[in-house]
Formats: sequence, C-alpha cells, structure tokens
Amino acid sequence: MAAKKKRVVLTDPRAIRALAHPARQRIIEELYSGRVLTATECAELAGLTPSATSYHLRALSRWGVIERADTSADGRERPWRAPAKSLVISSQPTVAGRLARRAMVRTGVNRLLEQFDELPDDDPWDDLAQLSRGSFWLTRAETEQLGKDLTALLDRYRHGRSQTDHPADARQVGTLLAVVPLGKPPADAG
Repeated sequence: MAAKKKRVVLTDPRAIRALAHPARQRIIEELYSGRVLTATECAELAGLTPSATSYHLRALSRWGVIERADTSADGRERPWRAPAKSLVISSQPTVAGRLARRAMVRTGVNRLLEQFDELPDDDPWDDLAQLSRGSFWLTRAETEQLGKDLTALLDRYRHGRSQTDHPADARQVGTLLAVVPLGKPPADAG
C-alpha cells in the first residue's frame, strides 16, 4: 500500500459544502481516525441505508476526501479509507466560500456537542472534557502564525497514531479548533 499523504486540503467551496452533511462528517471522522470501512459499516455509523451511504461515499470520493482501499478478503465489497492523515478546510474569501465554511463549521460544532452529550456521567475521563472560548488582539501575521502553531501542536499528538496503532491506554479524543477574526479589519498599513 502506498504511503498516505500528510493532508488533503480543500479550497473549493463546492467540496467544502459537500462535507457539511452530518452523515458525511461521521464517516470522515471514522476514516480519518485510521479505520478502513465498507459501505455497509459506514451506513451503520451514519444511520443510513447502504444505498444512501454509497451516494455519500461517491460524493466524498469525487472531491478526493476519501478513496477506495484494497479489496476485502472475500472480494465482495471494497472498503473505503482516508487518503491522508488529516483533512484541512481552507475556504476562499468569496461569498460561496464563506457559506460553505459556515455550513461545515455548523455541522462540526453540532457533532462536538453530540459528543459532549454522549459522554456518560460516570466516565472516569469526564473531568478532562472541556471547551474553551475567548478572544484576544492579534495582527494578521500573528493570526496566521497562531493557526500554524495550533495545527503543529495537534499534529504532534496525532503523529503515528491511528485506530489500529496507538498506546494501549490511549482513548480517542475529539477536538475542535477554530480561529475566527472578529469585527472589522484594520485599515491597511501598507
């Protein structure tokens, strides 16, 4: 099997908008965690019929978000996998790009809220669950660097770990990283 790319980067607003469907988000979440799944397994995860799920899988494949894996042992169904270790959404500064980004963020935030709700009251890791929100003043260059630093930090923890390859005492942890410029941009200095 060929080595996976480091990242799939989506910039096309149509591709980003295609990711906003909750079933697609759930499938992406599992495949990018290192799992290789058949359409039937994806259907169970997404709560859809296999035929509806196949439609979603083909749409994700068209945009290069997922790809076919090697044929299964029985040869009847070819599973799906992530073609890279991570998926990066980088929308263009257009109306379509902003709308696509908003749809994607909305679906991602809703899934994160579901994950908080799914955490049992007696879970021994409950005290580690957190959501932090704040704002501070940064220049454009600092904001760009913050995004790079946060991505590098997450990559450091993601490196070499997958659904099938991680420490025995590890548990999958969901994250949501958002950097959002607020208010009006400053007047150009140059």
